[in-house]
Amino acid sequence: MIPVHTPSSLLAARWQPTAVTVRRAALAALVMSVVIVVTGGAVRLTASGLGCSTWPRCTPESLTPTPEMGINGIIEFTNRMLTYVLCAAVAWVTLAARCHRPWRRSITKLGWAQFWLVMSNAVLGGITVLTGLNPYIVGAHLIAAMALVWVALLTWERTKEGDGAPEPLVTRPVARFADVLVLVIGLLVVAGTLVTGAGHHPGASKADGKPVYRIPIDYDRLAQLHTDLAFLSFGLAIAAVFVLAAVKAPPAARARAKELLIVLLAQGLIGFVQYFTDAPEVLVGLHMLGAALVWIAALRIPLALRSRAGLPAPAAVPAQELQDA
Repeated sequence: MIPVHTPSSLLAARWQPTAVTVRRAALAALVMSVVIVVTGGAVRLTASGLGCSTWPRCTPESLTPTPEMGINGIIEFTNRMLTYVLCAAVAWVTLAARCHRPWRRSITKLGWAQFWLVMSNAVLGGITVLTGLNPYIVGAHLIAAMALVWVALLTWERTKEGDGAPEPLVTRPVARFADVLVLVIGLLVVAGTLVTGAGHHPGASKADGKPVYRIPIDYDRLAQLHTDLAFLSFGLAIAAVFVLAAVKAPPAARARAKELLIVLLAQGLIGFVQYFTDAPEVLVGLHMLGAALVWIAALRIPLALRSRAGLPAPAAVPAQELQDA
């Protein structure tokens, strides 16, 4: 049978990146996934959501913003262009994992998962513009971005592990408790998204020529729900610190529980100041960054409660490795 060569297999025959290179590529993709959350928030907070009037072009006649669109057009277009930087970071980790010896197939699959999440989120971003910043679509856009952060983090963590089956390092109830903690933090992020959808920053102004829709639920009620989940998250984080210490969980897991508690404290402080100061743009932006960091901190705890077999030693390239499975 004649071997079938693909661009990735040909590249793999000429470039074998080290494990450190794969890890750095995964970290770059994770950083860019957080950056895209923050810059998306900047688009909303500067009322630049309709800075480009359509999608995928910026205007019906132009791919790029025109001088008449001012700073809002530049901000919205810059956020769109950062998607290409994110794609480059995702491509780097995917190719690095493919070309590494031995081939890290699991990381390659995670890289492709990131790619499709980026593509789906780009489409959601376009729909938000075409629907005049419908708050439900905007919320789905942010949740998809947080899903990308999740997969990017998992990819980075996997580059530091082997490819064997996961082995639990704590009892099942402790592992389930960590999963519940992640679930509650996820609900906290979703509730924050709803608060934003009903709050003070719709992402554009009526001067853009389209009505600015908001979620038709009382803002204070949504803020109270978000606060209740924040207190629940804080309580669970405190419990995690004591539970993981009591069962003598791995040091990494105990350290990550403390990190989550610290990030939650800082995020809660920003949130309360933001609420009582009528949600100034700078604090809302910091709160969005904090949401991504809280999400990452929570997700890292369960990942420290299991181990995988060590990385296999680099091997010679077999003939089949020149073909894509």
